[in-house]
Amino acid sequence: MSLAHDDTFLPQDHDYRSLKAFQKAECIYDVTFFFAHTFLQKGDRTIDQMVQAARSGKQNLAEGNIDGIASREMEIKLTTVNRASLHELLLDYEDYLRVRGLQHWGPTDPRYQQTAAFCRAHLDSAIYREKIQERSDETIANIAITLIHQCDALIIGLIEWYKRDFKENGGIKEEMYRARKDWQRRNGFSGGELGGRGGSRGHGGRSGSCGQGGHSGSCGQGGHSGQGGQIPAPWRDPSLPTPPTMPTKPTKPTPPTTPTPPTKPTPPTTPHTPHKPH
Repeated sequence: MSLAHDDTFLPQDHDYRSLKAFQKAECIYDVTFFFAHTFLQKGDRTIDQMVQAARSGKQNLAEGNIDGIASREMEIKLTTVNRASLHELLLDYEDYLRVRGLQHWGPTDPRYQQTAAFCRAHLDSAIYREKIQERSDETIANIAITLIHQCDALIIGLIEWYKRDFKENGGIKEEMYRARKDWQRRNGFSGGELGGRGGSRGHGGRSGSCGQGGHSGSCGQGGHSGQGGQIPAPWRDPSLPTPPTMPTKPTKPTPPTTPTPPTKPTPPTTPHTPHKPH
């Protein structure tokens, strides 16, 4: 069965790798993987926790973007989970600096301003893997913190876009309905031919044959298949044989009626004897 491809209905071309938030999250993961395995002691549970939080901050963006093809709700949910993972990682970096007496660069610190400008301009994780090889733990932690804040701002903007798009265009159910109505319009079908949900020869009954409009039969006015139960020409594969028409069930003969027995005649009444005169 050949159907024309409609790239406006459930488009499969979602490319999460093109999202700046995803590219930034990949940089965070690579920096964190190096940092955790270089500056934390072997056996420290924080290594796995930081790496997993960084991984979740990247993977949920990809999963949410693909799930968004069929579910805007799941797309927003997973993208929000992504934010939560990155904030968990942010606290780990801040804790590392605080408990070791290292400096957390503030917005007015020239080092922060230089780092923020560099991170805004570079989204290729290979650059960070190269640069951090000769940096101290304090510098790498501050680079990671800067990346996390920038990624968080991008994710917030992404969620706002998802919300606005949902309000303007609705979810998957509305998209499916619009696609179906548009397909009918473009292929010249009226409501009578594709309107109901299929009654057997009918106008309205739920599923009986020759009913008045049922849910799934053939020959229906308002039925989904209409036209004598056969799929309309644009839906039918011309290489397949036309299905045979179901034979009509013969009508049961009416049994003969039992003859009514004759009515018994009413016996004559006895004549009244007149009284003798005195």
